[in-house]
Amino acid sequence: MFKDKKLVCFDLDGTLIDSVGIWNQVDAALIQQLAKIDVDHHSIQQQRDTQLNNFRQSADPYLEYCAYLNEIYAFNLTKEQVKSRRYAISRHFLDHVVELKPQAEILIQALKQRGIQLALTTTTSLYNIQRYQENNKLINSKIDFTNDFSLLLTREHVDNIKPHPEVYLKALQHFNVQPEQCLIIEDSLIGVEAAKMANIEVVAIYDQYSAHESDLIKTKANYYVEDFAALLNYIN
Repeated sequence: MFKDKKLVCFDLDGTLIDSVGIWNQVDAALIQQLAKIDVDHHSIQQQRDTQLNNFRQSADPYLEYCAYLNEIYAFNLTKEQVKSRRYAISRHFLDHVVELKPQAEILIQALKQRGIQLALTTTTSLYNIQRYQENNKLINSKIDFTNDFSLLLTREHVDNIKPHPEVYLKALQHFNVQPEQCLIIEDSLIGVEAAKMANIEVVAIYDQYSAHESDLIKTKANYYVEDFAALLNYIN
């Protein structure tokens, strides 16, 4: 798996950090706060994934997702106001609840010790990463995004979000490596599809919030593992 690799790219949400369920809680809290409606977390996740995919070519897919929520739940606000309220709700979760997946930091250090370059390739915003780095002790006590990764590519660095392969193509270009010299670690179907469209090998790691797509993920990924401990076994 790691043989002859010069670059490993990590997705963030659901891969390195246990965060997908947090965004379900954020969106459920937003809808309850503004529309007084209780929504099922699984439904809101599917709704969010679908809309972000629909808006993936927009300048700001998350703003358009907020416009969608505004219309569906009749918030009677501007989409900018909805987005602002959403991120206000998210701050507590970003600072105090989100945490690393078990042994993720050990894999990062093991790869660095072998001279492999690391990139963070995510469709989340730089704002979120900065909050994790500055405020979240569950994360910043174990990894340092700036020092542990040679490259950070976030939503702000691409015109097209996953499943478009742009973020991975940019990583290849930055390090001047060939696709066969790179490995991508992802948890979701759209992430795996982005890797495959970039012609890069991808290992999918289990996340409970992607379990409903696990059969398709296993079919499309080059490798599938249950956790970071399993990935460490490939190195050791």
